[in-house]
Amino acid sequence: MYLFPLLYISFILPMNKEVLLKDLGEKIRTVRKDKGITQVQLAHSIGKDQQSIQRLETGNINPSYIYLQEIAEGLDTSLVDMLNTELPAKT
Repeated sequence: MYLFPLLYISFILPMNKEVLLKDLGEKIRTVRKDKGITQVQLAHSIGKDQQSIQRLETGNINPSYIYLQEIAEGLDTSLVDMLNTELPAKT
């Protein structure tokens, strides 16, 4: 009984994971650049490599909650603030 509305909503509004991951990566990149931090500096501060940050920012990985928490800490911000970052308008 309750499953039908969920299936109906997901059918009407399919989730495009690729777009969501690219948007997430762009938000992280925006926060990082606004703080003047390089990918290498962020990676070093959380014990990752630069390529890992690059893959995250380009939307090529689906990060875990813990990984996102680490990124937020490395950027000295909260996860909520990081995820609520507005993306620059696309031209």
